[in-house]
Amino acid sequence: MTQQPRIAIIGAGPGGLTLARTLHLAGMAVTVFEREAHALARPQGGTLDLHVESGQLALTRAGLGEAFLRIARYEDQGSRLYDKHGTLLFADDDVTGIDRPEVDRTALRTILLESLPAQLVRWNHELREMRLGEDGTSELVFAQGTAGPFDLVVGADGAWSRIRPLVSPYLPQYSGITFIEFGIDEVDHRHPAIAALVGRGKIGVEADGKGLIVQRNGNGHLRGYAVFRVPVAWAEQNFDVASPVAARARLLAEFDGWAPEILALIHASNEQMAVRSIHALPVGHQWVHRRGVTLLGDAAHLMSPFGGEGVNAAMLDGSELARQLVACANWDEAVRRYEAEMFVRVVAPARDAAEAVATELSHVGPALTLQHLMEHARQHAA
Repeated sequence: MTQQPRIAIIGAGPGGLTLARTLHLAGMAVTVFEREAHALARPQGGTLDLHVESGQLALTRAGLGEAFLRIARYEDQGSRLYDKHGTLLFADDDVTGIDRPEVDRTALRTILLESLPAQLVRWNHELREMRLGEDGTSELVFAQGTAGPFDLVVGADGAWSRIRPLVSPYLPQYSGITFIEFGIDEVDHRHPAIAALVGRGKIGVEADGKGLIVQRNGNGHLRGYAVFRVPVAWAEQNFDVASPVAARARLLAEFDGWAPEILALIHASNEQMAVRSIHALPVGHQWVHRRGVTLLGDAAHLMSPFGGEGVNAAMLDGSELARQLVACANWDEAVRRYEAEMFVRVVAPARDAAEAVATELSHVGPALTLQHLMEHARQHAA
């Protein structure tokens, strides 16, 4: 098996695109299939912090270190914690020496896409079925017809992966936490008091079994999340996000009695709101190797966002799978090695993320969050 495999990647997120770029750089042919109609068909989510040992490493291996520096926001790594009365409990505004810069997800995706030939990514291709033959080759079925055969199909298609059922029976489980996402535009110009409250980074406010998380994005934008520990259907039943006026009024009612400067975050929100129910796969999720198919990122190890590891783990997955495929003459053995190492590598961050979401909005209020932030600050000061 010295011949290069015919590779398809399902999903044009950061993990799948990192794999595609790294393989392309090594001269290996690959095709990415993405269900979205184009790169800006939907909002790509909030800001991300990329870690030196994972996300940044993957971009360096992909030859995109300089491109990353052009979009990285080293100045936005601060963190603050308030109580519901607006009292500042913790502030770490000195980001000197911290190397986990923020980057907007859309900007990250853009530099990855611009590093690839345009024809390599096939947009508007939502996978309907993957037909895996007895010889390990497969055909992919889309509305436009079939594509293939492929020797290796990589599921980089997120939490509700269409590829995962071919190797694993597990489905993501609801964590008990739901976000109501909102945004604030042109904050520095239009809402200077809110800009001063948030500072350069993110803030958390927690009390009464609920919370707010607001993080600075690029171009003067803030992205916020109202956080609730509720049954999975609660938000859909109580928030009509298609009617921002009604959803905003309901949010204000939920946080009634909180300080006016905190409620100002909700008053200033724009017309774009969304419900985000937080799900995760079991810690230690793995599968028996099956020739011709594998997974990366959320498709392989979906975890809560509270650990801050999701995109970093996905990009390192893509980089490591590419490294093995380039280095090993037997591509199936390369996939085996990637899977074995990945299963071990993601256990610790998945466990940390699971513990973080399990203790979010606990009965002790912001005490655990404050303890975590102080420990994090001590580690960076050491």
